[in-house]
Amino acid sequence: MNNLERKWYVIKTMSGQENKVKSYIENEVRDNGFQEYIGKVLVPIEKVIQMRKGKKIYREKVHYPGYVMVEANLEGEAVHAIKNVPGVINFLSEGKGPSAIPIPMRKEEVNKMLGKIDQLSEGYESISIPFVVGETIKVIDGPFTGFNGTIEKINEEKRKLELAVLIFGRKTPLELNFTQIEKI
Repeated sequence: MNNLERKWYVIKTMSGQENKVKSYIENEVRDNGFQEYIGKVLVPIEKVIQMRKGKKIYREKVHYPGYVMVEANLEGEAVHAIKNVPGVINFLSEGKGPSAIPIPMRKEEVNKMLGKIDQLSEGYESISIPFVVGETIKVIDGPFTGFNGTIEKINEEKRKLELAVLIFGRKTPLELNFTQIEKI
């Protein structure tokens, strides 16, 4: 069935349209019989937890915005079929212009990318921290609800913040979870 050697290539796309480009390429393969030329099409996605208004929001985020990876043998009409997909800018290539030759990814890069995709999709490991040291915040949960404080330290592993709160004119140190505070 596929005796043609396929390599992994990177396609530059319009940012935010990676999933559309992926489905268009898959439809092109299915509708025009490019199965022996084009294999997998990947958009690496990572699962992220964000804190919004004290609540955890789980969402998926494109790991490489503006890029789609495709396993293909770029012979014949397959190249033109991919380049003509709406949202595709071009292949990552040497040189510029229409005569630029697409560069295949190195084996190490492919293995790293495929391993990274598995790792990213395993669980909600990373959390984007919307706070910075020195920022003034408001406590929304616990015995100090309503007090304002200044972030002095962020501990990512414990998912806690150390802050200084003014109580009766004196700075009092507190350690709170990300869910117990909000930006002012």
